Amino acid sequence: MKIDDKAIRKLADLLEETGLNEIEVVDGEQVIRVNKGGNIVSNGNGNGAAAMPVMESEPTVPQAANLEAPSAVVSDHPGAVTSPMVGTAYLQPDPDAPHFVQKGASVSEGDTLLIIEAMKVMNPIKAHKSGTVTQILIENAQPVEFGDVLMVIE
Repeated sequence: MKIDDKAIRKLADLLEETGLNEIEVVDGEQVIRVNKGGNIVSNGNGNGAAAMPVMESEPTVPQAANLEAPSAVVSDHPGAVTSPMVGTAYLQPDPDAPHFVQKGASVSEGDTLLIIEAMKVMNPIKAHKSGTVTQILIENAQPVEFGDVLMVIE
């Protein structure tokens, strides 16, 4: 098996640049996983390696905010506002400004609800419908994953 040192270094640089803890690239049956946690992944022959055969993915852990929500909110809920990307969610435009919205606030379609920073770019997340914000399921500056439920608009 050939290990591509340049690819591993580029992935490690990408981890630092994006603030991610782990990144995985799949090319056919070869997988390269780079993890900042210092864990060495075994390729099954007793040697630690960055490249290994494809394995089934591990189950994902639900985001902590959803575990503490008063009711379970699924991403297919008609009022669920889900994260379109991986990044850090901010409920206010800057640390000294008020939040974009509060629980109980009325919003119109197109209003900015929060921003998600991904790769040093601030991406506004807008209301997909008009209504009242009934739940805010994240904290300010919380990391979010693609598909995480962020808010609910009823």
